[in-house]
Amino acid sequence: MRALLVRLALDPGRVVTTDRLIDDLWPGEAPAHPMAALQSLVSRARREAPGVISSHPAGYVLDVPPGEVDAWAFERLVRAGDVHRALALWRGPALADAAGLPFATAPAARLEELRLTALATRIAADLSTTITAGSTTITADPSTTITAEPALTSTGTAAGDPAAGGSGLVAELEGLVAAHPLREPFHALLMRALTTQGRRAEALALFERIKAALADELGVDPGPELREAHLEALRDAEPKSNLPARLTSFVGRSEDMARLKSRLGGARLVTLVGPGGAGKTRLAVEAAASLHVPDGVWLVELAAAAGVRAALEGTLKTTDPVRALRGTAPLIVLDNCEHVIEEAATTARTLLSEVAGLRILATSREPLDIPGETLHHVLPLPEEKAVELFAERAAAARPDLRVEPEEAARICRELDGIPLAIELAAARLRTMPLSVLVRQLGDRLAFRGGRTSEPRHRTMRAVIDWSWNLLSDRERELLRGLTVFSGGATYEAISRVCGGDLDLLSSLVDKSLIAVSGERYTMLETIRQYAAADLPELRQAHARYYTELAEAADPHLRTGEQLKWLAVLDAEQGNLDAALRHSDDPLRVILPRLWPWIIRGRHREIGEQAAAMLRRVGDTPPPGRELAHGICRVLAGFAPTEAVLESDHPAALNSWALAGVGTPADVVSLTERQSGRLRDHPDLWTRSAALLAMGIVRFEYGAVAGAEDLLEPAVDGFRAVGDRWGQWAGLFWLSLVAENRGDFAAAVALAEEPERLATELSGLGTPLGPMTFLIRVGQLKGRAGDHAGAARALERAWESAVRSEDQAIIARVMHARAELARRTGHPDEAARLLEAALALDVEVSAQLRAYMNVELARVGEPREPLRRALELMATCSDRTARATVLEGVAEHLEPEAAAELLGAARELRGIGESADPHVNELAAKCRAALGEHGYRSASARGSAMPNPERYALRPLSSP
Repeated sequence: MRALLVRLALDPGRVVTTDRLIDDLWPGEAPAHPMAALQSLVSRARREAPGVISSHPAGYVLDVPPGEVDAWAFERLVRAGDVHRALALWRGPALADAAGLPFATAPAARLEELRLTALATRIAADLSTTITAGSTTITADPSTTITAEPALTSTGTAAGDPAAGGSGLVAELEGLVAAHPLREPFHALLMRALTTQGRRAEALALFERIKAALADELGVDPGPELREAHLEALRDAEPKSNLPARLTSFVGRSEDMARLKSRLGGARLVTLVGPGGAGKTRLAVEAAASLHVPDGVWLVELAAAAGVRAALEGTLKTTDPVRALRGTAPLIVLDNCEHVIEEAATTARTLLSEVAGLRILATSREPLDIPGETLHHVLPLPEEKAVELFAERAAAARPDLRVEPEEAARICRELDGIPLAIELAAARLRTMPLSVLVRQLGDRLAFRGGRTSEPRHRTMRAVIDWSWNLLSDRERELLRGLTVFSGGATYEAISRVCGGDLDLLSSLVDKSLIAVSGERYTMLETIRQYAAADLPELRQAHARYYTELAEAADPHLRTGEQLKWLAVLDAEQGNLDAALRHSDDPLRVILPRLWPWIIRGRHREIGEQAAAMLRRVGDTPPPGRELAHGICRVLAGFAPTEAVLESDHPAALNSWALAGVGTPADVVSLTERQSGRLRDHPDLWTRSAALLAMGIVRFEYGAVAGAEDLLEPAVDGFRAVGDRWGQWAGLFWLSLVAENRGDFAAAVALAEEPERLATELSGLGTPLGPMTFLIRVGQLKGRAGDHAGAARALERAWESAVRSEDQAIIARVMHARAELARRTGHPDEAARLLEAALALDVEVSAQLRAYMNVELARVGEPREPLRRALELMATCSDRTARATVLEGVAEHLEPEAAAELLGAARELRGIGESADPHVNELAAKCRAALGEHGYRSASARGSAMPNPERYALRPLSSP
C-alpha cells in the first residue's frame, strides 16, 4: 500500500495507468488476478487516506497539488536556491517505503544527489556565516577591506573556533567526508573550515589524502574548488599586530563589543569615551584583537608619551607614518588621548585625510571633536555584569572564599560599577576578610593595585588625579560645587546653586567627570568623594533652592497635577534629604515634605523624621516655625498644639490619628473639632480633606453609621479637584465600610478603583503597590461568590508576592488562597496553605495571625486555633478585626453563646443587621434553636459585654 502511494506521488496530479502500476508494484511476477489485486490495494489505501486517490478510466491519480508532495517541493526549493527549507523536508533515505522496487531506484538516486548538492550549498553558507558571525567587513575603498573576525561568545571564544559553532561544522563535514570519500565539494569545505579555525596543517594533510585517492580511484586531479581551498590554506593569514596578549578574562562587555564592532563597520574614527577606570583601553584592545586586518593592527600608547607623533613613529618604526601607511588599510588604536587631546585630534585628522584605507579606534576621557568622529560611551558595568567581574576576580584572589551574590551586588553598587574599582577591591580580599573590605568601601580612593600597574591606575585616587590635573581652575571649582547635589540635578538647579555656566558644564561632561541622563546632570559617587570639599555657603544655597522647590510643589499636590509633581519630588529625593540634613532652617524644609510622605504612605519615615527633627531643634519652636514644630510633636506622639489644631495645612488635618495620639475618645474629639472648623473652608480640597478625616475616624473608632455620609462627598470633592490620593483614600475607606456591613459586592466595586489609583500613586518607598489591593479584591470577590475572579486576582497577587520575596505579603496571599480553597470545596488544600503560612518565620500583624487561625478552625480541629485567635484579639484596638474573629468563633459554639458573640460583633462593627450571607445564615440557625425572643436576648447580652473575647474563651477552655 505504501509503495502504491509512493508510485502515485512520483507523478502527482497525473494519471498512472493500471498496467504501469501492476508492472511497478509486482515487477517479478504479477498476482493471479492483478486487476483485482490492484483494486483491493487502492481500496485499502483510500481507507487509510480518504480523498487522496482518484479513479480514472485508464488508471489512478494522486489527487493533490504537486506542492504538497515533499519530493516535488524538495526539488523545486533546491533549484530555487532555498536549500535550508529544502533540507528541512528530508526525513531519511528517499522513497524508503519502496526500497528494492525498480521504479524507485532512479528517482531515489536523483533525490539523494540533489540532497548532497543542497547539503554542500548549505554548509558553505553556514561556514561563510561562521567566519563573519558577529563581525563586520569594513570597506575602506574598492581595493581594500578590513574583515572583522567572529564576535566573542559568552564563554569568551570566537564563533568559528573549536569552542564555538565552527566546531559543529567541522564535525558534520568530517562525517560527510567519511561517508563520501571521493566527493570533492565536502573535502573543499572541510579544508576551509579547518583553515578558518587555524588548523592549516590538518587542512593541507586532508588535501594530500583526497588528491591521492582521486588519482588512485578515478585517475583524475583535484578540481578547481579543491585547488582554491588548498591555496587558502597555504596563505599566511596571521595579521600584523603589536597588541598585548590577554592576561585575565574579559568580563561584562559583550554588548559593548557588538556595538563597537558594528560602529567600526561604518565609521573611520570611533572614540571610546568614559570616566577613568571604566575599561576603555581593555575594551579597545579586545575589540581590535577580534578583528582580522591583513594590513595590521597597531596600538599606540599615549599615556607616557612625549607627543602623539613621536609615539606613532616609534610604534610604526618610521619617520613618515603617512607615507608608510598610504595604500594600506590598517587599524590604529590611539590609547589615552585626553592629556594630549589637541595633538591627538590634529594627528588623527591628518592620518584619516591622507590614508584612505585607515581606521582609527581612540580611547579618551573626552572626544577628539573632529569631523567623522563616532563616539562610543563606555559606562560603568550594570549590576549583573559587575557582580560577575567581582566574583571572578575575588575567586582569583581567594579561591576558598564564597561571596554571596547580594553582598557582591552591594559592593559593586558602592563602587559605582567601575571595573577598575571592582578589580582593586577584589584584589584586597587576598589580605583581609570580606567584612573588613565592606567597611573600607568609604575609603575606596585608596585601594591599591598590583606592583606592575601603571602609576595612573595604581589607585582610584590616581585615576581621578589624571582627569583633575587636566581641568582649569573654573572647571575644578564647578566640579567641587556639584558635589553638594545628591542623585543628580537639573541645569536650573546647578545654575541657581553653583552659578556654573553651560559651557563649563558641557566641558565636564565631555571630560567624563559628569554625565547627562535625561534632563539631569549626574556624577559617580567615586568622583563625588574625590572632589568633595567643605562648602557651607553652597550647602545653604542648595538647601534654600530645594526648600523652595518643595514649597512650590506643595499646592500642586492637591490638584490634577499631583502625579507630575510627585515625580519631580521623587527625582529630587536625594537632594531634598540632603537639604533637610544641612539646612540652617530644617523646620521650613520638613513642612512641605510631610504631605508627599503621607501621600506615598511612608508613615514609618514620617515618625522617624519627626522625632529626629525634635532632637535637633529642641522643645521650643523657633519664631515662625510653630506649625511645623507642632506637627512634628504630634507625629512623634505628643498632644497637638493650638498651632496644629487651628491650621488648615494638609499634614495637620488628622496627624494625631496617624500617630495614634491619646485615647480613641481624644482622637475623635480632636478630629471633630478641627473638621468642624474646616467644613466651611473656602477651598474645596480642604473641605473634602476635613470630611475624609472625620469619616475615617468615625469608622475606625466605632461611629460607623455616619462614615459613609462623610466619605462620599469627600470623594466627590477630590474628584472635582483631580486629587488621586484623596479619591484613593475615600474609596478605600468606603470599601471597608461596605465590607464591614457584609455587602461584599459593593466592597469589590469600591476596591477595584483604588487599586488603579494606588498603582498610579506608587513611587519611591511606597507600600501602595498593587499586591495589597489584589489580595483584598481577591478575598472580597470570593466572599461575594465570584470564585473565578477571586482566583485570577489572587494568582496575580501570588506572582507579585513571590517576585518581591516579601514573606509577610506571601503569608497574606496564602491566607487568602486558603480561604478561597475552603469556599470552593478543597479543605485539605486550605489546611495545607494555612499551616505553611503560620510556619513562616516572619512578623505579621496580630489581626492576620488571628484570621489565619479562625480559617484553620474551619478546616480542622477548631479548639486550639480558636483559642489562639481570641488571645491575639484580647488587646487589639481594631474593632472590625475583633468582630471578624468573634463571628468566626461563633460558628463553633452552642446557639446561645453563638448569638451572644454575634451581638458583640455587631456592636463592634457599629451596624444594625449584617448583609453578610454567612453571618445571616448563622443567625438564622440561632433563631431556630432559641426562638426570636431568646435570640434577641442573647444578642443584647453580647452587645453589652465589655470583653467578649474573654467570655468566648470559656467554652473553649472546658474539656
